[in-house]
Amino acid sequence: QFAVANDIRFIYASSAATYGDGSAEMADGTDDLDRLKPLNLYGLSKHVFDQYAANNRLFHRIVGLKYFNVFGPNENHKGDMRSLVNKAFDQINKTGKLQLFKSANPDYADGEFGRDFVYIKDAVEMTLHFMANRTGGLFNLGSGRMSTWNALADAIFKALDLPKNVDFIDMPEVLRDKYQYHTLADLSRIRAAGYVAETTPLDEAVADYVRNYLVPGKHLGD
Repeated sequence: QFAVANDIRFIYASSAATYGDGSAEMADGTDDLDRLKPLNLYGLSKHVFDQYAANNRLFHRIVGLKYFNVFGPNENHKGDMRSLVNKAFDQINKTGKLQLFKSANPDYADGEFGRDFVYIKDAVEMTLHFMANRTGGLFNLGSGRMSTWNALADAIFKALDLPKNVDFIDMPEVLRDKYQYHTLADLSRIRAAGYVAETTPLDEAVADYVRNYLVPGKHLGD
């Protein structure tokens, strides 16, 4: 309310977690917010604020960005919430292999459930677009492509110049009813808002992260 009253640009982080199990179309905007059913408290907390902004007609002045699976340098502080690329780098260095969850859904083979993985450099550029563009609204922020966990594992081992070595382990019981098996950002609204740059392909993004940041121990901005 302070930002709106004082004409201060307000951009906040929502999340793809608001879409729940992915059975509903992952189209952004505010028309059908009430149909979304987040699977966890994190997603619910983001969803509640999206609803608050919509119900108070704030989106003509503010921007909410539904970040999908962001990965890239400067995430070491996130602990267990780090991306799989970051965790995999540590795992592979220590054990020579990568652990992935087995599927607990008969519709998906092990490693074949997918995510919209978006590189941090793209996420930053897409966010900064709204600093210069006064458009308001609720927008998806992803790559616009879905990749499987197997494809991500392929990219990680390729970036490390190592043969692929994956060990599938049982998914913890606590996650089985709260796991997103499919996420894919519909980018039509952010494109309509003027963001036209293509996002970095997964293999290129993983290679850049692994070879230029994780291996030499560098941070973005060094």
